[in-house]
Amino acid sequence: MGPVNWMVNRRAWSPAGSEAAVEIIPPEAVHSARSFHRQIPGYRISPLKCLHNLASMMGVGGIWVKDESVRLELNSFKVLGGSFAVYNLLRGRLGMEGDVPLPVLTSQESIGKLGPITFAAATDGNHGRGVAWAANKLGFSSVIYVHRETAQARIGSIESYGANVQVIDGTYDDAVNQLKADAQKHDWVVIADTSWDGYEEIPTWVMQGYTTLFSEAQEQLAAQGIVKPSHIFLQAGVGALAASGTAFYRGLFGQDGPISIVVEPSKAACLLGSAREGDGEPHKFEGELETIMAGLACGEPSPIAWRILWDCAHVFVSCPDYVAAKGMRVYGVPLAGDPFVVSGESGAVTLGALMFALERPELKPLREALDLGPNSQVLLINTEGNTDPEEFRRVLWDGALPVPEEYRTEEGKK
Repeated sequence: MGPVNWMVNRRAWSPAGSEAAVEIIPPEAVHSARSFHRQIPGYRISPLKCLHNLASMMGVGGIWVKDESVRLELNSFKVLGGSFAVYNLLRGRLGMEGDVPLPVLTSQESIGKLGPITFAAATDGNHGRGVAWAANKLGFSSVIYVHRETAQARIGSIESYGANVQVIDGTYDDAVNQLKADAQKHDWVVIADTSWDGYEEIPTWVMQGYTTLFSEAQEQLAAQGIVKPSHIFLQAGVGALAASGTAFYRGLFGQDGPISIVVEPSKAACLLGSAREGDGEPHKFEGELETIMAGLACGEPSPIAWRILWDCAHVFVSCPDYVAAKGMRVYGVPLAGDPFVVSGESGAVTLGALMFALERPELKPLREALDLGPNSQVLLINTEGNTDPEEFRRVLWDGALPVPEEYRTEEGKK
């Protein structure tokens, strides 16, 4: 298996619009999410870093990294979605319309009207931590389900916000299924970043919450004189972030938006597999989901995310783990003059995929399909920082998951 397996989605190049993108990520939701996030104590715009020298080496105009490793205190973008979903749910229960000031929502009067609520989520780590953080800040309890391969560091981080963590003997998808059954039994409020039949409103709010990082990035790019990125590489598990980004840009620029590339682990490539089926339906990936990219180890696409991606994602890509490991090392040991970026396994796979796409001769058809070249301004999202210190050290210190020799650059073979 090569470093990048890919498929062009011709639907995204068609002149037809996407009803799903407009319906799920309308402009007013983007505004509401940004307005809410600005009110959170400690909120600040996460940095947009430019890897000028790497871009020059790779032969593209710019490589821009939206660094979510410093988002609030959680080292991940996920808190944007979970917190916005909790905000919308509480606002609805209180019968409040429009943008509600956070102090009003968290007042003793409001909390008294709401009564006790337990928020619940299934997670590979980052989403659950975001839900636990939001529940804790608002004075509610939370229960978070994780699968058996979840790193202890991630579990401990979730528990630090007062959550009751339940470890399920199975995959992420098994944790989701167990959560659904237990939440119904205990009357918990599920805040999930994936959807299923009869459960779409909250995952929609989660996806809308993610648009804040893209809205910020647009402002930051504009300050550099760049109207929009030419390309955006988006990592995907169930597809919520990728769908949020593609819909955000489709809403701003229509068919003239950036070319979107959705990147998954080879051993959890449910979106690429669904695209290859070609029937417009989401399909389950059959496998053990054994990848270091814990945040992307998902075997079933979110149906509402898939609706957007089927219409709007230009290319679907899958990569083996060594691609993510290379991305981590390049971020961590940048060229002289480029900024240092702390990136976990799921955060770095898009940089690895971009570099292989630009370097490998057998991927020339992909470069041509994407029209990657000297005028390209590429946006990447570093979705997480060092959320699993043991794995981070294994990759950066010990050189785990090296690039196979046949795929190394000439410099790397010396």
